[in-house]
Amino acid sequence: MDDGQAPREVPHHRLTPVTTATSSLAMPKLRQVLVVGGGIAGISAAIETAEAGCDVVLVERESYVGGRVAQMYQYFPKLCPPACGMEINLRRLRTSPRIRTLTHSEVETVTGRPGKYQVRIRQAPHLVAERCTACGKCAEVCPAERPSTFDFGMKLGKAAYLAYPGAWPARYAIDPAFCLGATGSEGIFCSQCVDVCPTHAIDLTRQPTTHELDVQAVIWATGWTPYDPTRLTDLGFGSHQDIITNMMMERLASPHGPTGGRILRPSNQQSPTSVAFVQCAGSRDDAHLAYCSGLCCMASAKHARYVRAQYPSAEIFIYTIDRRATGRHETFLAETEQDPKIHVVPGKVARISVVDGKPVLEVEDTRQGRKIKHAVDLVVLATGMVPSATACTAVRDRYGFLTNEPSAGHLAAGCTRGPMDVASAVRDATSAGLRALGQCTREAP
Repeated sequence: MDDGQAPREVPHHRLTPVTTATSSLAMPKLRQVLVVGGGIAGISAAIETAEAGCDVVLVERESYVGGRVAQMYQYFPKLCPPACGMEINLRRLRTSPRIRTLTHSEVETVTGRPGKYQVRIRQAPHLVAERCTACGKCAEVCPAERPSTFDFGMKLGKAAYLAYPGAWPARYAIDPAFCLGATGSEGIFCSQCVDVCPTHAIDLTRQPTTHELDVQAVIWATGWTPYDPTRLTDLGFGSHQDIITNMMMERLASPHGPTGGRILRPSNQQSPTSVAFVQCAGSRDDAHLAYCSGLCCMASAKHARYVRAQYPSAEIFIYTIDRRATGRHETFLAETEQDPKIHVVPGKVARISVVDGKPVLEVEDTRQGRKIKHAVDLVVLATGMVPSATACTAVRDRYGFLTNEPSAGHLAAGCTRGPMDVASAVRDATSAGLRALGQCTREAP
């Protein structure tokens, strides 16, 4: 995915100190927009706004951009890999002279008014400098292990890590919470990664930095997070390894995931012969998420196809309250349901227990008007989409999603504004970029 161009992340030598721990982005005297969130919506908003003539500062709290899309194996309905389109966007992002990217960063405050905002950004220390060549020698010698958050804890990785192959910025990160050189363990401080780095890019003593800048508009594209499955106590998440979520299924199917792309039972690494998908896991439920995310039916249909592609003889059961899809997605859903190995059962899963080492679903089968118990090898919970927390003070709806109503200067894009698929998020981000452009090109009041 690398075209040989150097990353456009903000280098330290371009930052003008304000105080001992504060700096100001040395931006050209052109009007600029802040984009918060480096997922597909944030990337799209940044690219479109920059190519229309505004300078852009893109802020991402992780060590890489790509968001949830980077964790996915395939898109529906075409079942194509996200890496294809993402590579084009990353090339546009890193080669744009108008976009500057701050990873490991979060917005602390936004003050001011439309057309004239002052922003304060806190950047966690980059323990690995830009001159990193992503050779991986640091990870090879690193003795400290950490659960891979990118893989939802389904595998262990090193404290020195690259989130996934092709991640950008293409440099390793070091998790200070696990790095023995940064935190120490019983007085032991490790520096093996420092010693082996061929470009001398690692400095475990770096401190956080604060940036201050002026912008004309802020686009909030902080995306979504899966609903916390540990709250679904009746559905057994955490009681057995073979009860997973829909996003965990994406990582199991990915060639770069914890099992190298093989969908295996986490408990014993064996192939499943039966898989159950539980729809509306916490959704449309006043005790959890009162709304429908609108995409879970499609995601489970896609996951069922993942299983069928690997295990032609496996029996697949989709327990659903009802089915929801629109437009061409309806065709994808209907075609999936025609598969004789995929059984769509109208019924609410009330409880999942563990019997003889296997998950057992208790379901009210509304088609047959009876309650059933069903043991399977693997259960996938279709958890909903929750708006990610942000520092934005703009108005939210009753579900916590941002609205675009209160201010032309604060704009919401993508899943920050509501659940939507990737294509819709890209269109929505382009619209937000257009509105931001209006603020970027007019004189500040």
